[in-house]
Amino acid sequence: MRVLITGGSGFVGQRLCQRLVEAGHRLLVVSRDPAAVKGRLPPGADIRRSVLDFVDTPPEAIVNLAGESIAARRWSDDQKQRLIDSRVNITRDLVILCEQLKASSGGAPRVMVSGSAMGYYGDQKEREVSEETPPHDEFAHRLCKRWEDTAREAADFGTRVVLLRIGLVLDSGGGSLQKMLPPFKFGLGGRFGTGRQFIPWIHREDLVRAILFLLDNDELEGPFNGSAPHPVTNAEFTRTLAKQLRRPAIFPVPAIVLETAFGEMSRLLLTGADMRPKRLQEAGFQFRFETLDAALADILG
Repeated sequence: MRVLITGGSGFVGQRLCQRLVEAGHRLLVVSRDPAAVKGRLPPGADIRRSVLDFVDTPPEAIVNLAGESIAARRWSDDQKQRLIDSRVNITRDLVILCEQLKASSGGAPRVMVSGSAMGYYGDQKEREVSEETPPHDEFAHRLCKRWEDTAREAADFGTRVVLLRIGLVLDSGGGSLQKMLPPFKFGLGGRFGTGRQFIPWIHREDLVRAILFLLDNDELEGPFNGSAPHPVTNAEFTRTLAKQLRRPAIFPVPAIVLETAFGEMSRLLLTGADMRPKRLQEAGFQFRFETLDAALADILG
């Protein structure tokens, strides 16, 4: 199967590309700089600058993982617009590709798994969150909603659309954990604010397996929470990581410090959602790493 991937050279995308090639699929990857990312992708990947460059090589499936890091810098009005544009514009191009291929003899891709984020739900305090939970209206929710609403338009052309709301992705060699490890290794880690905010997390290997599962199961569509069955609070995450590293974690970061340093973006660190993968589990998906202890033992062991 020909699989078109945006964000294929990223932390999740690289591992997904490896697994797709191992399963015998052909990779079509979108990158603004094909020469720069070629060495990070499996040999034989067809890398082009634009989604619409693949009109002559129609994909049968799409995985949309593109988007500027939401925590890269403070959320000025200009940065908020960049975050929206980096997700919505490329997703809109994917919808246009589906429309163009629908009009051709080959037809539109049969499925698109489009990445979204746990931020869709906004701050949910301590309530348990499933795919049916009403969101809290704030910037992260509005960003994800526009992203998802754009992806849903592909259904008009016969493409099955899956919206994967991804939690904190954990593995070695990148992602958020790589940024957390240095202070924790020196015994300088600690909770953020009260530590009561929930962190939905998922091992990168389970996330990739979930994407493959959603690609393969033709009856699955709509939103799915891409997180492990047992989310933890920030305080629990801090204790578990410190335990795995055999280090203390006695330096909490007060909320006022984060709010001063990051402004509105500090909500990513000080709020959360007790997000559960209800629909994935109901569909029969089996997690390899259900608990944070198991995930971190695998990653750090």
